[in-house]
Amino acid sequence: MTHPLSTALITGASSGIGAVYADRLAARGFNLVLVARREARLNALADQLRERHGVTVSILVADLTQETGIRAVEEVLQRDTAIDTLVNNAGTAQMAPFLAGDVAGHQAINTLNTTALMRLTYAILPRLAQNNRGTLINIASVLSFHARAGSALYSATKAWVLNFTRGLQEEFAESGVRIQAVLPAATATEIWEISGVPMDALPAGSVMTTDNLVDAALAGLDQGELITIPPMHDVQLWDRYEEARLALFGSARTGEPAPRYLTR
Repeated sequence: MTHPLSTALITGASSGIGAVYADRLAARGFNLVLVARREARLNALADQLRERHGVTVSILVADLTQETGIRAVEEVLQRDTAIDTLVNNAGTAQMAPFLAGDVAGHQAINTLNTTALMRLTYAILPRLAQNNRGTLINIASVLSFHARAGSALYSATKAWVLNFTRGLQEEFAESGVRIQAVLPAATATEIWEISGVPMDALPAGSVMTTDNLVDAALAGLDQGELITIPPMHDVQLWDRYEEARLALFGSARTGEPAPRYLTR
């Protein structure tokens, strides 16, 4: 996964999954651009990574819920031709009834989870396509194929990330560009505090550490997986899900109403 002068840009890098990606990619010899809102945390992490791995680490303080923040990261991705890996990790959630939040808050979540991810992807993909190499990792969620009361917005944004990534995988299937969707389940990050759901309210034994999550995700990338669900032990479950999904899609191509809708 390494290449001379390779640089990885990681969003949401100041803690949690993003910080572990930074450590693991630095250990693989990548120079880093770390993006997040919290400058003090970014600086502390950058110092640790430089000392531990001897790589070059730069930071960019940016709020990806804001146009100015998105533009700042776009400009770095377009300008720095050494960046050949993008980890779209930044995201947030509010696990509460839809009407319990306000429109501005919902829009900020949607912008961070979908719009920023799309625009940063668009900023780097032309160069990856031209060079026929590079890596794009988009962090989705198992809630991309499941929704429940309180997760309507988050599930929708992560379903968007999954389908966006799958479409790109089809477009670049014959190229040297690697595109992976990672679907964590419950993971021990600060998102629980932000979302309003305390982590100790989750079922015992259901929460994965960020270290295990990232190590499994990178193992999946190394193995060529397009979709990686780190805590899923039985891969045949995914195979059956895919088979059913494709059958359902195929069943909708008859061009005729189903008999149950014919009332006369």
